[in-house]
Amino acid sequence: MDMIGWLVAFVILIGIEAATMALTTIWFAGGALFAFFVAIFGFSVKMQLVVFLVVSFLMLLFTRPLAARFINRETVKTNVDGLIGRKAKVITKIDNNELSGVAVVNGQEWTARSADDAVTIPAGTHVLIKEVRGVKLIVEPVSETSESQK
Repeated sequence: MDMIGWLVAFVILIGIEAATMALTTIWFAGGALFAFFVAIFGFSVKMQLVVFLVVSFLMLLFTRPLAARFINRETVKTNVDGLIGRKAKVITKIDNNELSGVAVVNGQEWTARSADDAVTIPAGTHVLIKEVRGVKLIVEPVSETSESQK
């Protein structure tokens, strides 16, 4: 591939990245840019491809985790992910040994299980949703002290 080919690849990859904003082609655009400079200095096509692949891989390896940490920080959790950390009210005693328990959150009834198998949670108790497994809420009782401080 010659210099113009790498430059065209760079522009196309940047265009795709600008259109999608998904951090999918930016790494390869960087690789194409470095390969373009290697082509300017007259290195072989084989060397250009090696530089393209190595630079693309290194950029992906070292910058993606950093970029993912700072991009989309304001993403609002929706659906099930939005339930984690919220409070629910137990309407049927939660007992993992009896496979029973129902809690209500946002007006919807969910099967609920205690985060600790040894803890039975009576009806009427307010609980904190720790995680969601399938269609079950995994909860723990809200302590009285944290409830009274609010």
